[in-house]
Amino acid sequence: MREIIIRNEADTKAFGYELAKSLKPGTVIALIGNLGTGKTTLTKYIAEGLGVREMLTSPTFTIVKEYYSGRMPLYHFDVYRLESAAQLFDIGAEEYFYGQGVSILEWADQVAEILPDETLCIFIEYGENEGERIYQCTF
Repeated sequence: MREIIIRNEADTKAFGYELAKSLKPGTVIALIGNLGTGKTTLTKYIAEGLGVREMLTSPTFTIVKEYYSGRMPLYHFDVYRLESAAQLFDIGAEEYFYGQGVSILEWADQVAEILPDETLCIFIEYGENEGERIYQCTF
């Protein structure tokens, strides 16, 4: 597992933009971290790196938001409120995961058993200094 120290929002932006360059259709990214660790902020910068022009907001109450203005579709999931991973199949998650876009799931640990084997995982923890985050990446 690769560890990356993120010292501020500029580092988050740089990481998100760099990651976006390597993404291909069908990529699934699992974001795992406590409340307030910056999952939505990281997703926002990945979206910008993909060229998404709409304002990205958390899909907390809708489960998934779709963005089509970038170089490929972005599907932003927030699965925090799901009672079971099976509920993702009710909304057609497999079509998102294996489709023509990138799927990013916040709180992905809650649905880990249904994620594709090749999912890119980013575990986000608070760092020792204010504003600092530690990303542990499986890629």
